Amino acid sequence: MTTEDLYTIFQKHPSICTDTRKIEKGSLFFALKGENFNGNKFADKAIKNGCSFAIIDEKEYANSSNTILVDNVLATLQELATLHRKQLNIPIIGITGTNGKTTSKELINAVLSSEKNCYSTKGNLNNHIGVPLSLLEISNTQEIAIIEMGANHQKEIEFLCSISNPTHGAITNIGAAHLEGFGDIQGVINTKNELYKYLHENQGIAFVNSNDELLLNLSKNLKRFTYGEKGNFKGITTKNTPSISLEYNNISIQSNLIGDYQFYNIMLAICVGEFFGISDDNIKVAIEEYIPTNNRSEVVKTTRNTLILDAYNANPSSMKAMLTSFAKQNYKNKICILGDMLELGMHSKREHLEIINLTKKLTLEAIFIGKEFALIYKNAFQSRKEFEGFLESNPIQNKTILLKGSRRIGLEELKVLL
Repeated sequence: MTTEDLYTIFQKHPSICTDTRKIEKGSLFFALKGENFNGNKFADKAIKNGCSFAIIDEKEYANSSNTILVDNVLATLQELATLHRKQLNIPIIGITGTNGKTTSKELINAVLSSEKNCYSTKGNLNNHIGVPLSLLEISNTQEIAIIEMGANHQKEIEFLCSISNPTHGAITNIGAAHLEGFGDIQGVINTKNELYKYLHENQGIAFVNSNDELLLNLSKNLKRFTYGEKGNFKGITTKNTPSISLEYNNISIQSNLIGDYQFYNIMLAICVGEFFGISDDNIKVAIEEYIPTNNRSEVVKTTRNTLILDAYNANPSSMKAMLTSFAKQNYKNKICILGDMLELGMHSKREHLEIINLTKKLTLEAIFIGKEFALIYKNAFQSRKEFEGFLESNPIQNKTILLKGSRRIGLEELKVLL
């Protein structure tokens, strides 16, 4: 079956499913495979539970007239998404970056949705599977879309651009992350720059942080609109205790975001909103009403402490930015609980040591959790479980606690003990 033939079926059954636990009646089931699972084995179950067709790539599971056998399910999903994108005559904003891409995506979506029918990537479906799934959710009723693109190795952003065909784009920043896959910081730069290269080759438009010299240099040959403390769209921070306030176009905006670095995420949303004609009043309301969730700079008050929960993920640049911002806050009795930063490969020891030294320089009381920290700091806890045992007999009270670490450390589980 050709991609065009499958697309004809998709137009009649526009819902995509990859998990038999989340089936919508009439949807298409794509039997994806991974290291520990084989979706082909669930094709029959998917059809019995309501899917119209199951797309498989192992002939032995073609037990029904409702199965469609292809050479490779993942490649077929990507090709289908690419074809669907070509039918969508709307602007698509591609967004990537080491830190802040999800928050920026959500802020941009809030701003654009105030006046337009806008689609944005759900959660963090931003990889070689998530981007195709996101594109296939866009209907012909939507006027604009925001597609988040993540990467942990070179050429990945280039590939995602070839599927999503962004007309506009933004790189939030470039810093040390996933160094195990990228090799070094230059590998990170090269990969993120793949978005700018795509925009340049396809007459696209970039939104660029005017305070970031690296991004300004990389985008110098692009048609671009700049934002920040200077450039096309200028703002200033007016308060940062604890959530950030700013002023733009003589309009005061009070956000619910913590950390002075959030200024640039907010200004990016303002820049995009202004470019697409959103009124200043609606921009202000959208930003002020946005509340972070999913362990991203959430403020959680428990019976014992106030938690700043930023435990969705961590890398050296985001960790340093958060610690520096936290140190500036006028909180009483501050303490940091920091988890390992993962996927740093040969750079791990150096990067974790820099974080330990930064907490000392900023005179921040800190607790370190994880095998990486434990390798270089004798008082670190080997795991979250070990620290939980310590807390049972050594409770922390009347503190403002920053919780930040990589996703797999699971620092958010500490909420019930803090």
